[in-house]
Amino acid sequence: MTDETKIYADLTEIFNDVFATDNMKLTPTLSAKDVAGWDSFKQIEIMVSVEERFNIKLNTKEIDSLKCVGDLVNVISKKAA
Repeated sequence: MTDETKIYADLTEIFNDVFATDNMKLTPTLSAKDVAGWDSFKQIEIMVSVEERFNIKLNTKEIDSLKCVGDLVNVISKKAA
């Protein structure tokens, strides 16, 4: 399993937990506008969970730059390396 594949697997678990589902399909282009209920509160839940799961700290600039799941994967890859 590649690092990116592992990140997507972990993110899928996080998203399934945050959105109380078991069928999230994450793609690099998936964004808040594609997911019903993805609001600012869900965004905070996702970011806190990501920081805990990957043992990283995201700064405001990094969070503000995220436009899609692929952007999040790239930030996690860089921070966790």
